[in-house]
Amino acid sequence: MATVYQRCKSDKRNANYPCNTPRCGHPWTVRYREPGGTRAERQPTFEKKTQAGAFAARLERDKYEGYFLDPKRGDIPLHAYAPDWLERQVISDGTYRNYESFLRIHFMPALGTKTLIAIQTKDIEAFVSAVSRKLSPSTVRDRMKMVSSIFKTAFKEKRRADNPTDGIKLPRTSTHAVDDDEILTLHEVDLIAKQISPQYRLTIYLQAGLGLRISETLAFSADCHRDGFVRVRRQVSTKAHRKDCTTRFIPLKHRAEGEYRDIPTPAFLTEEIDAHLRDWGTTTVGDIEVLFAPRERGKGIMPTANTYSYHFRKALKDAGITKPDGSPKYTPHGLRHFFTSTALAHGIPLHEVSRWLGHRPIKTTVDVYGHLVPASWDRCRTIMHNALRPESPQPDTTTSAEVSPGAPATELAPPARLPGAAVEPDKELGQARGHRDHGGPGGVNGLIGALTGRGDGES
Repeated sequence: MATVYQRCKSDKRNANYPCNTPRCGHPWTVRYREPGGTRAERQPTFEKKTQAGAFAARLERDKYEGYFLDPKRGDIPLHAYAPDWLERQVISDGTYRNYESFLRIHFMPALGTKTLIAIQTKDIEAFVSAVSRKLSPSTVRDRMKMVSSIFKTAFKEKRRADNPTDGIKLPRTSTHAVDDDEILTLHEVDLIAKQISPQYRLTIYLQAGLGLRISETLAFSADCHRDGFVRVRRQVSTKAHRKDCTTRFIPLKHRAEGEYRDIPTPAFLTEEIDAHLRDWGTTTVGDIEVLFAPRERGKGIMPTANTYSYHFRKALKDAGITKPDGSPKYTPHGLRHFFTSTALAHGIPLHEVSRWLGHRPIKTTVDVYGHLVPASWDRCRTIMHNALRPESPQPDTTTSAEVSPGAPATELAPPARLPGAAVEPDKELGQARGHRDHGGPGGVNGLIGALTGRGDGES
């Protein structure tokens, strides 16, 4: 039971003892013992009896309902609690660096001196408003997930009675759909491969022909190359070029150690890989036979996305593929867009492409590349026309190479399907599993044709 009393009337050590005035105005004290552990005694003071009584009543209610919040548990500065919370999380090195820099550069200067229990919803709202003027909406939304997790943990540890981030409005992000201008043409792909440093020529076709991320491309090793497909197991760390780096290769993005994905290899890319192995061989890094380790002294142990970007930008400038201001027109990720747009334009199912890209949820692929699926435009026209005007024949509005807005160049478009034309089940099934039998416009040979200019079936 919590006891409410005035020390001036009962505690001989109090400076105001003895006090016989009924309404003396001296502070009121609530004496209680916290449940569990050492059951330490607490004696907070209040200016008014009503405040002390309300606090005592809340304590008794929390004890009865099995929830108790010791005010002193939340009396810890955010700059002390947040870094400790971050150290306890099981996250990747890259995520840790992103979170640590956000806490150090943005969150701590704004709210670090406040205690956990003192931070209110209005403080979080003001912070979101300020940081949204410095960072992109997507970055703010991602980092605020971490901030919310910090206060969720504080709530579970009974350091707070609520989560001040609940209901906070975050900036709206723009669409993730890839811009047409970010997709290279086949001519540009070949031109970059011609201009880039010879030892990195293969990286262009690994990204354009397999859809690899640049960090996965640079970690490509001899054991990745299989008969008819590539098995991607790892990516390079952002610190792989440094001598003091202890972990040069890390698991794939959003994947655990040991997870991998298989991607069918076009015939021309098999020839490119074999040619690279003949001309450049491999270099042993750790126990892995990698293809792109620097050969020159002083160039680091392994290339990273940052160190490689110099070679890629130089190749674009040498090839004249630049913006009006003279800066490179594309990033290496544009080659991944090329792979995806080409595969979708040739009828490869979206779920197959999503798995080859390594997207954890297929929603990511739909959001970014869904507008590039050409068949959906013809199908929508046919379905809606037949539903609203079933008695009227649909006019033939398709062309021999019709694609949806945003699809790549016309030479990459699949053969158009006549409106309302039926497709044989066996043929549809053959296109859906084209990556297995390498046949049909939905198969890998269709992608080979797009990349090499050869027709389907040619090797």
